[in-house]
Amino acid sequence: MSNTTQNTGNSLNGKVAFVQGGSRGIGAAIVRRLAAEGAAVAFTYVSSPEKAQQLASDIEVSGGRALGIQADSADPVAVRAAINRAAEKFGRIDVLVNNAGVLAIAPLDEFKLEDFDRTLAVNVRSVFVATQEAAKHMQDGGRVINIGSTNADRMPFAGGGVYAMSKSAIVGLTKGLARDLGPRGITVNNVQPGPVDTDMNPDAGDFAATIKGFMALPRYGKTEEIASFVAYLAGPEAGYITGASLTVDGGFGA
Repeated sequence: MSNTTQNTGNSLNGKVAFVQGGSRGIGAAIVRRLAAEGAAVAFTYVSSPEKAQQLASDIEVSGGRALGIQADSADPVAVRAAINRAAEKFGRIDVLVNNAGVLAIAPLDEFKLEDFDRTLAVNVRSVFVATQEAAKHMQDGGRVINIGSTNADRMPFAGGGVYAMSKSAIVGLTKGLARDLGPRGITVNNVQPGPVDTDMNPDAGDFAATIKGFMALPRYGKTEEIASFVAYLAGPEAGYITGASLTVDGGFGA
C-alpha cells in the first residue's frame, strides 16, 4: 500500500491507464505506480478476485481511481469488452500496458500443443487485440507499453523455446505497431525484464541460484524497478522513444 502513496511527481495527472494482467507481480506494481503518478487505472485479472479487489481498494483509499475487470487475455472478446468498459467509465485511454503473460516450460517431446496455443494467445495475440481496441479510445500522443522478456534475446536453458519465441514476436510487433501509430504521436515500446522476484519466479525458488549465476548483478529485480521504467515510458519525457525494446535485466543478457 505504501507504494501507492509514494511521491513521484504525479506526471500522469488526468490520464487514464489500462493494464492487461494487473492484479499481482509486475502488473500490480505497474498499477500502483501509475496510480501514484496520478492516473486512473483499470486493470484485468483472470483469477484471485480478492487480490484484484484489494489492489483497487488500496488505490482508492489513497485518493486514486481504480477498476479491476475479470477478463482472460486468451479471449479476444473479453479483452475488447474490458477495454471498452474502462473507456466508458473513465472517458478514454491514454496509456495501455500489455503485461498479461503465461509461461510453459517442458522438454520438446513433452510440450503440449494446447500450451503452445495458449502461450501465443496470451503473450502475442492479446497484445495485438488490446492495442487495436485501445487505439480507438486514444487521443494523439498516447502510450502503448508491452512487457516482453529478456528471453527474447537469450534463452539459456532447454524447454523454454516457445516462451522465448512469444517474447521475440513482441519485438517485431512493437516495431510494426510503432509505425502504425506514429502518425498520431502514439509511442509503442517493449520493456524486457530479466529475472524478477514474483510468485511465478521467486528469488528463493529452485532455479534462483542458477539464474543468478547468469547475471552481471547477482540478484533478482524488484517489481517496483520494472514499474518505475514503465512509468517513465508512460510519462511526458519519453515522447521521442518508440519502436524500442528496452532491457531491464541486471545484466542477464550482457
